[in-house]
Amino acid sequence: MSRQLEYRIAILRDKLEYLGEEFCTFEEQKLAALADFPPLNYCCYPSVPDKYIVPREDGWMPSEEAIAVMEELAEHVGDYWMKRILGFYRRYPRPVVAKMIARMLHRNAHAELVDLLNKKLRDEAAVYPRRSFGKETDKRYMGLIKWVKKRQKELKLQGRESILLREEPFVSVKDGVDFQVYLLIWKKGLVNRKVKVERYKLSVVGDEQMCMAV
Repeated sequence: MSRQLEYRIAILRDKLEYLGEEFCTFEEQKLAALADFPPLNYCCYPSVPDKYIVPREDGWMPSEEAIAVMEELAEHVGDYWMKRILGFYRRYPRPVVAKMIARMLHRNAHAELVDLLNKKLRDEAAVYPRRSFGKETDKRYMGLIKWVKKRQKELKLQGRESILLREEPFVSVKDGVDFQVYLLIWKKGLVNRKVKVERYKLSVVGDEQMCMAV
């Protein structure tokens, strides 16, 4: 889950930097600061090859804005132990502390904080109009979403919680378009909360389509 969060936060930061504040909600601007929070950025969870990472002067140094956002989330869910550790991290921003916090974010004790961050990212993305890739392509894509939601309901009946995430292309190309849908399925262990990822891909090329579970 942390790798997925890193990926989504990095995209949000890119959106803010390249398009500007007028294209981001106030909450998105706050959340984009987490790109400078090593326990959730490429330092601990590189989601892309090194050649695609924009080099920073000191990637292991957290920003004050990032720590403040995490403290606000911890306060909201009543995670005072995490808030205390964040205060320590502010005073001693060492890689070893960052890695410790990264491990903590996998634990059941801090699951509410991670869930709140995930919810905020989803809620902010939901304020924008749904993009269209053409009537027929939209119909096929919604068919995939409907199928994955059915799978999600089946899991819920088994007592297994999950989160549905969509990955859409930035632009449609003449040759075709690819969509990916992820189902993140929670599994609660004795100490850590693990996640199993099911990935579904839809490729639409002209009048043809291919759908697969990966």
